[in-house]
This record gives sequence, C-alpha cells and structure tokens, in this order.
Amino acid sequence: MDLKSVKAFVAIAEAGQFQKAAVDLSLTQQAVSKRIAALEKDLGVRLLVRTPRGAELTIDGQALLPHARALLQAEERAVAAVRPGDRALRVDVVGRRAATAGLVRDFHRAHPEIALDVIALFGADTAVTAVRDGAVDATFRALTMPGHRLPDGVSSVSVLDEPLRLCVGPGHEFARAPWITPAQLAGQRIWMPGNTPGTEWSAYYDDLAATFGPTIDTIGPNFGVEALLDTIADSPTLATFLSERTPLVWPADHDLRLVPVRPDPGLPALTALANGQPPSRPGSTARPPGGHAATVDGGGGVEAELGEVR
Repeated sequence: MDLKSVKAFVAIAEAGQFQKAAVDLSLTQQAVSKRIAALEKDLGVRLLVRTPRGAELTIDGQALLPHARALLQAEERAVAAVRPGDRALRVDVVGRRAATAGLVRDFHRAHPEIALDVIALFGADTAVTAVRDGAVDATFRALTMPGHRLPDGVSSVSVLDEPLRLCVGPGHEFARAPWITPAQLAGQRIWMPGNTPGTEWSAYYDDLAATFGPTIDTIGPNFGVEALLDTIADSPTLATFLSERTPLVWPADHDLRLVPVRPDPGLPALTALANGQPPSRPGSTARPPGGHAATVDGGGGVEAELGEVR
C-alpha cells in the first residue's frame, strides 16, 4: 500500500471530515479524495462513506484502521532508525550469543528509556570503520589482530575480561575435572569451525595455541553451535571453548561439561607477593587428586585460589 494514501485515510478517520484532514495534511481536498480512491481501488473495498456531517468508516474501514496506524508508526520508527541525530543508540556486539551481547542486555535492563539498536557486524575492521564513519556508535571487539591500530577519532577502553570454559562431553578426560590450567590444554584438539581466518577471534585462538599448545581445528563445514555441541557430546577427544555467559541450551542427555580454564592457583599469591602484599593467611601449596593446586590453610581447610585466563 502507498503510505501517503494510508496517512490520508487515518487523517480522515481521526478528523471525521475530508476538509479538515486536507488542512491537517496541507493538501487540497481533491488530493485527499484521490488518495482515498486509490487506496480503495488497491484493496478492492470501500473504506469511507460521505455523510452530511463529514465521513464515516465502513466496516472494512474500521477493520483497517488499527493496522493503518501500525503501518504509520512503523514508518516513523524506520525513518528514526537511520535519520542522523535522531536515531537510536546503535551498538555492534560481534554476535547475539556472545558475552558482549549480554553486557548490552544488562544495559537495556538498567536503562529501558534509551532507544537501542543492536547489530552484529562481521570482523573488527568492518566494525571499527563503521564507528569511524558514524554508522555505529560503539562496538564491542577483541582488538587482538597483530599490527592492528585504531584510526584517528576512534578510541577504546577495556570493559570485559571473559573467562574461558572448556566444553567437553561426558567421555572426555577432563569431564570430571573441577578446573584445568592452560598448560593442560597442550595436545588437546579444540574444534572451532566458526573461526574464520582474518577475524579477531581467530587471531586470539591462534595466539592461545602458540602459547599453550592445543590444536585449534577449524575444519568445517560450520553447521552452527547446536551441531557443534551434538558432536562434542559424543566425542571422547574433541572439545571447544565457550564463555560462561554464552546463552545456550542443549538436551539434558548430552551431559556436556563446562570446565573452567584457570592459571596455576599459585600465580595470584606470587603476584601479590611481588606487589608487596603479605599473604592473607599462612598456608602451603598442595596438589589434590588430579594434579590441581589448592592452598591449604593452617586450620586444615582447603581454599582454592581462583584465577582466570584472559
């Protein structure tokens, strides 16, 4: 339908007169009548009847009116979405299932009065260019590409250190581990078919593999995360990485495990000592079953020193 004709129809329905609607639309009465005639011809029904008092809606006109108003409201929102200086805050989140999308959802819950458009661009370069050109107001990205530099006029601030979780099936050797260290990833096959060469997330995992020795397998095809998890659930050797904030639901019979990946528990204590901070309580380092370090305090209790791989 022609939206100008729809606007004329709504104006007459609200004014009750062709003449008043014409004044409200800054048109001649003849122009308004032509628009209504064209709309009725397109729909094949009569929408209005003239009366001595003005104009009344037919039954078909009454049925159309709420939809016509919705069309005009949609038009207003569409124009506002792209009009410079008038559109909603536009934020790129990498992927709608990523942890960064969770940050934006938290922002929306805290500030529902702020109009928000959420988009997912592909690749850091595309996103940063969009920020530079004003097409996007902000982007959440891992700027880990070797040699990557932000263009003039674009700045960044660190907002999220995302803890990694190793996702494994019930038959994997780490399925019952409370956590693992990065060193234990050596020789593990990490299947990530969504890692596209040239992206910032691919660069991150390439660096992780070079540092700690896992094999990042990107062999596809990529049928999506659900198909990936189906395969992981049945494999004793395959694993993948997920964030603790990735909103996923899988069948209960998959029995998938999310194993935290953490630095050696002694590292935070060493860092604190190097910074001149005395230990919070006396203790010694012990290795519980499975080779995972913990700190045993003087009272005999066991307190895990937690860290995160960033």
